[in-house]
Amino acid sequence: MAVLASQAPIFYAENGYSELSDYLKYSNPSLIFVLVDSNTHDNCLNIFLQQLETEITIEVIEMEAGEEHKNIETCSGIWETLSELGADRKSIMLNLGGGVVTDLGGFVASTFKRGIPYINIPTSLLAMVDASVGGKCGVDLGNLKNQIGVINQPEMVLIDSNYLTTLPANEMRSGLAEILKHGLIASEEYWDKATNLEALSLEDLDSLIIESIEIKSKIVKQDPTEENIRKTLNYGHTLGHAIESYFLTNPNKTTLLHGEAIAAGMIMATYLSNELCGFPKNKLNTVTQKINEFFPKINLLEEDYEIVINLLKFDKKNSHGNINFVLLKNFGESELDVIVPNNKLIEAMNYYLKN
Repeated sequence: MAVLASQAPIFYAENGYSELSDYLKYSNPSLIFVLVDSNTHDNCLNIFLQQLETEITIEVIEMEAGEEHKNIETCSGIWETLSELGADRKSIMLNLGGGVVTDLGGFVASTFKRGIPYINIPTSLLAMVDASVGGKCGVDLGNLKNQIGVINQPEMVLIDSNYLTTLPANEMRSGLAEILKHGLIASEEYWDKATNLEALSLEDLDSLIIESIEIKSKIVKQDPTEENIRKTLNYGHTLGHAIESYFLTNPNKTTLLHGEAIAAGMIMATYLSNELCGFPKNKLNTVTQKINEFFPKINLLEEDYEIVINLLKFDKKNSHGNINFVLLKNFGESELDVIVPNNKLIEAMNYYLKN
């Protein structure tokens, strides 16, 4: 089964490996580079290589795992390795990993020799439903999330939920945050499905992943360069990214997984949606309760507020000096470019901590 995300086809399970092998046979790249991190090197690489049918030389490049390595220094090391191993413009990069690997690998490929093709094989739930789809590639600038990058579609995305068996529970939870976000911005029906996880089987998870990808793909196809509706995919990310950035570099804080920060950001954004856009109060209570069931409270203190608010000015959705939020009038009804005053931001953080 394939779903079109702008120009990039998405293939699932066994069908995906045959499509990938066919693509490599047809395109006949000069060299194949597989980018992994230390986790996917140990847990996923052998499984992947056993499924790959090709006579073309394969070189494996390994980077350190973790958001703290999603930077230009890591890119420089990979660019140099590509050069040393003889990569040319007919080479291809296969990104086998979570969101850091697919984001950074896509950026490295998009900029090496002005661009070589790349394919994403996401191995985390977060990367499957979000990071690997849509063509956004990039790296962090210091502790500022995704400040350097491009939008450039992969040749294809291959989704195989069997890789999820290698993930620890907190990484699975991190991916769930993006699934919940898709429910908030798309439909209450999908939200209900995503929050009713007690009886979830692997088949149910597969259908949830496919539907989540379809939600994102439909939005990306309408607005590939984020001029309007694609901004809805940033729901919860404005405050969430600022909190994630702050926790990444503060020695007194435990580094958060992306989904943990976004979960907190979504509660805050839904509070702001209720205050500024009329999102129903009873639904705010439900969203808060459900997210809190899945995600433990993060260690945010009142003395952190000012630093978090100052980090908001680096958000990519901002323009003309304004901090622009995506908020909701209801499930599936978004309001773009809402300017939120500082007193409301403080209220939102207080709401999060007290509920």
